Amino acid sequence: MVIRPKYTPELPMAPTIVHRPSHTPRRRAFTLIEAISAVVILSLAMPGMLWAIRDSIRRRADPILLSRARWLAAEKLEDIIADAHAPTRGYSYIVNANYSAENPVSGFTGMNRSVSIVETAPKFLAGTGWKTCTVTVAYTDGQNVSRSLQLSVVVTSYTP
Repeated sequence: MVIRPKYTPELPMAPTIVHRPSHTPRRRAFTLIEAISAVVILSLAMPGMLWAIRDSIRRRADPILLSRARWLAAEKLEDIIADAHAPTRGYSYIVNANYSAENPVSGFTGMNRSVSIVETAPKFLAGTGWKTCTVTVAYTDGQNVSRSLQLSVVVTSYTP
């Protein structure tokens, strides 16, 4: 308890009593139980989070590789269609011997491309039906698993 004098104009100085709390409020900190609880919760959550991050890092290239494989297959199919309609080549040029396998595809390491051409239902003579052209692109994904993508197109000898 501290005694301070108080001044009032009509009275002479009189002592005033100022009350202070007996204890000052303490800062609140973490208790040992709270700290142990936090460590236990984090130790249970961290392996799952790290596994998810690792898995997403491994799979980040898969959509890009699949897109490249689809693009390479479509490119070869467009070449086959162009050959079928070219005046110098035509329908009879579309045979397996004219489209060799590419291991690897030039400019795309890890991508292999092959073509399979099957003549389906020739009418009376060979080369008068239609051909099913299938392009297969094989590659290895980010998890070292072999994958392949196949695209097909039907080419006919029909001319209007």
